[in-house]
Amino acid sequence: MRITIDIDDQFLADAMRLTGESKKGPAVVKAVREFVRRQMAREFGRKLMEGEFGDYPMTNEQIEDYDR
Repeated sequence: MRITIDIDDQFLADAMRLTGESKKGPAVVKAVREFVRRQMAREFGRKLMEGEFGDYPMTNEQIEDYDR
């Protein structure tokens, strides 16, 4: 989808630098994709900590032991 947006020049330059993209469009797409991914991970973590997945098969301690 194509859209027109106004982005501060410095923010756009930072996004291009941080994403490693040399063009504006791909830098914005990569930045938005990363933002959404992080927000979804944060939401999942919150739900997990609040016990929303009551039938989750492992406790936090079991997960930490499994990672070792």
